[in-house]
Formats: sequence, C-alpha cells, structure tokens
Amino acid sequence: MKNSIKIIFALCLSIFANSSCKKDFLEIEPVDKLTQDNFYRNQNQIRAATASLYGFPWFDFNDKFYWLAGDLLAGNMYYTYDQEGQFFYFSYGEGNAHLSSGWKGLYRVVSYANSIINDMPRIARANGVDQTVIDKALAEARFIRGVAYYMLAEYWGELPIVENSSELVAANNLKLPKNKRASVYEMARRDLAFAADNLPAVDPTLGRATKWGAKGMLAKLHLTMAQNLSDSNSAANFETAKTIAAEVIEQSGLALMPNYADLFKIEHNNNAESLFALQWMEGGYAFGNSRQANWARSSFITGNSEAWGGGKCMSYDFMQNIAPNDQRRSAIYMAPGDRYPEIRKSTGGYEYQIVLRDPTDPNTILEGATPVLNSLKKYVVGSSDDNGGKVSTGQATALNQYVIRLADVYLIYAEATLGAGGSTSDAKALQYFNAVHTRAGLTPKTSLTFNDIFQERRVEFALESNAWFDVKRWYYRDPAAALAYLNGQQREFTYYRDQSPNAADENLVAGYVLLPPPSPITISAAQMFLPIPAADVVFNPLLAAGQPAEDYTFK
Repeated sequence: MKNSIKIIFALCLSIFANSSCKKDFLEIEPVDKLTQDNFYRNQNQIRAATASLYGFPWFDFNDKFYWLAGDLLAGNMYYTYDQEGQFFYFSYGEGNAHLSSGWKGLYRVVSYANSIINDMPRIARANGVDQTVIDKALAEARFIRGVAYYMLAEYWGELPIVENSSELVAANNLKLPKNKRASVYEMARRDLAFAADNLPAVDPTLGRATKWGAKGMLAKLHLTMAQNLSDSNSAANFETAKTIAAEVIEQSGLALMPNYADLFKIEHNNNAESLFALQWMEGGYAFGNSRQANWARSSFITGNSEAWGGGKCMSYDFMQNIAPNDQRRSAIYMAPGDRYPEIRKSTGGYEYQIVLRDPTDPNTILEGATPVLNSLKKYVVGSSDDNGGKVSTGQATALNQYVIRLADVYLIYAEATLGAGGSTSDAKALQYFNAVHTRAGLTPKTSLTFNDIFQERRVEFALESNAWFDVKRWYYRDPAAALAYLNGQQREFTYYRDQSPNAADENLVAGYVLLPPPSPITISAAQMFLPIPAADVVFNPLLAAGQPAEDYTFK
C-alpha cells in the first residue's frame, strides 16, 4: 500500500527525489499490511501517528547540520576538520555532505507532517473520529511543519514549498520552482497560527506541542520578519511579536528554571521553561540525541567509545565575550578547574584539566588540550551509569534538544519592544531581559540596545544551535553591521604549547601561547544564505542559483 510507504520513505515522496526513487518503489506492499486507511480509527492511533513527529524525522538535521549551521557558522564554536570545518571557514560548497543532510532532513520533517495533514482528516472522519481530535492532530503536524519551514527560510531563503508530496508524485510534478522567502515565511506563519489556535494550553503528555510553543515560535517568526526595517509591515510585525510574546510570558504559567545548568540534564527534560524540544530516547541510532557523542571530549566522560569532541571547543572570540562572573559559563564549556559532580559520579565527579594523564602511566594522555583550551559541556551529561541507563551506544542519549524555551520569548519581547529604535528603557522589556540576565548572576541593565540583546542571546543560547538565526536577524536589520561583526571575530585564534624551559605547567593557560591566524576569514553578503545541494540542482535545474523565485499561490 502506498500511504504507509510515504511516511517511512519521506524523501522519495518529496520533490527532491533522485533517480533511485522510482514510482514502483512506492508501490511496495508492507509486510504487516497496515495502511493509513485502516489505522486512523481513534484518538490513540492518531496520537501514535503524531508522536512520530518529535524525534526520528529530525535526526539527520539535528545530528550535525543543526550545530554546524548554528554555532559554527556564527563563530561561537571552534572546529576545523574536513567538511564539518567548512562551516567554520565559510568554505562549504554545494557538494558538502552535511549541507545536504540539513536540506533533506528538514524536508523529511515536512514530508512526515504532510502525510498526516493530507491523509489523516479524511480517513479519521470516515471512521467517526471527533473533529476536535482531528483538529488537534492537524495542529501538531502543522506546528512541526511551520517550524521546519521557518528554519528552511533562514538557512536557504528561496526554496520550493511542498504542501502535498503524494499529489506531486502522482502528477509526476517533481521539479518545482523556488518560492520567495516572503512566501516561505507566510507558509510558516499560517501553520504556526493554526497550531496556536488549535493546540491545547497543556497536553497530558509532556513534550507534546502546546499553544504556547506555537505562539513562541510565531512571535519569533514575526520578530524575524520585522527586522527587515525597510518593509512597510516592519512596525506591525514588531508589535505582533511583542503582543504574542507577552501572552506566552504572562498567561502560560511557565517559568524560568532557577538554575541554568539544570536545563541541560536528562532528569529535567520537558521542564517548565521548555516550549518545544526534540524528544530523544536511549536505545538506538537515530532515535537518540547524538550531541554527546559528537561533542564529548573523551570516553573518560561518556563511558563508551562514542566521544568525538576532542578537537571541538568554544571559540576564542566567544570566550572573550562572556563576563568572567557569568554563572552560565561552566554549563556551556569546561575550563581548567571546573568540577562536575554529575559526571563520573562513582568516582566523586569529574574535574576538567587541560591535559589528563593516566595516573598509572604518566606518559599516556587520556585527554589532550583542545585548540582553545576548553571543551564543550552543554549536552554532555556523562555515562549510562551517571544517568540511570539513559545513555546508550548508537549515539543515543535521552536528552531533549531545545528548539525554543521561555528565556527565548523573554528576549523576543525585549527585542520587539526595542523595534527599530537605538535603545529602550521600557519597564517590561527590562523586566524580562533582566530575568534572564540576573539568573546568570549579572547586574541588571537600566536600558537596552540591540547589541545588549544580541550579546545576551549569544551567551544564553550558546550551543543550542540557534545563534545563526540571531545573526540573520541582525543582518536583515543592518547588513553592514552584521557582516562587520562576523568579519571582526577572533574566531581563528588558538593556543600552542610554550616550549621554553621556564614554561608554566601544561594544565595552566599560562603554559600556552596565543596564536593569531595569518589572515582572517572574510565573509560576504553572498554567504548569508546557504547554497542548495548540488544533487538537487542537477535533478531540478529550477533550483540553481540565479533562477528566479516565485510567489507561492496559497489555497
């Protein structure tokens, strides 16, 4: 049967099919004979279908691309190896494998959501399912699709909008033109607005989408559109973003977590600050969060062989832009002397050292120095024993991946209140900004500029993969200033070991010498949107650079 194959092989049903995705492949009969026509019979079955939207479809996007195109592009993280490092240097091309994974991954999410949006209502109504159940499931799927289209717009700008994959396949209409970024925004807006109107304020299952998550994303979308200051709708979008953000803050009943570090522990998944997070589990590849496997410094931390973060660290530029007394610092990255009792619990905790030598054999280095003498901490939680079995091989850690949390909405309110102005002393904007700022142990601000809010976001959401979205909003607001920010970063500064006879100990920063790069990275306006992957352009020449984008005709 065709319809269940749509879900499992989402990319073959999207417009970005390659030559191996043939029509006869879609005709394969599933072994269990389960079809959507005999599945959407009741609320439980429909809930089971929408539950699939929160994890697995996002894996290829989340595994590497999300942080490569988030923290590496933005200059927060340092990593230079191979095709991953191309995002650090802005040297990626259309053939970059991770670029392709991000593009296809987000369209896979769209295709999963489309399958539910287009098939479930008809079948469920025929089975006598109540319309409120149908509308709620539609709202979940449209929320997920709206988030995906918001992200696609920010990364690529112009791209095809796909609302019904199966119709396109049936009509052999696989080569669609690009749509304008304004149309993609409108697609996301419609989906998120529908979700906000039809999702419940509270879902009995933690982690499911709610109206507050939808409103939070809707506020962020309006803020993004507002930062194009030359647009005649800019002022209205600022006001809409502010109004919606205020609703979330004042009516949701949610609250900031008192301790910032607790946000990134498995036991605090789906906490009172979480508005929408990808839901991951232990037990198998592509069903768990791979962040720890990609970022952990060593097996000494993870308790297994999956620890590939030995060369990854925060950039020198980021380190220079976080206050020494900022209490978030040790939850973002590890520095010499930091101690983490939640890691290696059985031995009394883990203390970070620049170099860790085997106590039984000092010639054996268990953990070496990273290029900027720190290691990533956020989303690194320790071994299976440290986490009650919630960490397993297969890169599967049961730690949620935030997409938006309440602190984001607080700062959205402040940025929307500032609007196109140079500064604001608005009492509520200061209240919400300072709620985030003072949680970090910092002195309250008495007025705010765009740079104040941008820098606060840079630290608050470091390593949460959203930093590039903040850079893009700055770019829409003031292209020259955003490019100057990127080109002025000390992102390539690294340390090397001082080889002089009187050099300090290897576990002291004083034992290393700071090395500026021979020439800085130069980033141009042409690089602010990513190129569409080469394989998709070959399949569909309408996606090529320079091909015109069209307005989308909404039904």
